[in-house]
Amino acid sequence: MAKILALDTSSDACSVAYSDGELLLERFELAAKSHTQRALPMVAELLSEVGESVNNLDAIAFGAGPGSFTGLRIGMGVVQGLAFGADLPLLPVSTLMAMAYGRAFSDTLPPSQRVLSALDARMGEIYWGLYDCPNPAQIPTAIHPDRVTAPLAAVSLLSQESAFTGVGSGWQYEPLAALGADFDVDVYPHAQDIVRIGAMQFAAGGTMAVDQVQPVYLRNEVSWKKRQRVRSAQPQ
Repeated sequence: MAKILALDTSSDACSVAYSDGELLLERFELAAKSHTQRALPMVAELLSEVGESVNNLDAIAFGAGPGSFTGLRIGMGVVQGLAFGADLPLLPVSTLMAMAYGRAFSDTLPPSQRVLSALDARMGEIYWGLYDCPNPAQIPTAIHPDRVTAPLAAVSLLSQESAFTGVGSGWQYEPLAALGADFDVDVYPHAQDIVRIGAMQFAAGGTMAVDQVQPVYLRNEVSWKKRQRVRSAQPQ
């Protein structure tokens, strides 16, 4: 089985995971604003624990977004550096897909085949995607692919969908909460779910060269910076 390292820095959490098809190990920390300091040490600690080195890996999976602009850049820089140095391919995984997968196959929650992952995108918008998760040995299918919209726009698109559960900070917005679904706001992307999905992508030949991979921002970066300037110029 493939030896895969996974990393996610797309939210306030920082997590790394390793899987070789039999062993699965994760380190997870809430590390807002300290991803730069913690990401590489966490990778080193995890690989030391399993007795592996980057050079012995087959691929690196990572949370490709959507999520924090800064967090995604940090994660991209770390995985690019590791992959370049060890000549490894990458496995980009949607953070929203990973969250849905983790919820669907949670050991502590009732089963849920359909999951709406939603993250707070700020400025009155959410990143969201609705996923069908039929079994843990299958990559989730996007019923509504990842996008960024206002919460009300998401509700309009979801009004005809069958029952689903929800995860992520985007569920704090009242329009989503009014859908009546069971949801958990305090859920972050986990590297252990990214490495599981990444392993399935690897088996299907879904690797990418380092120079082919970019973070998935969804929101236009120029627009984001412009809105940030507008907000900072407003009276406090």
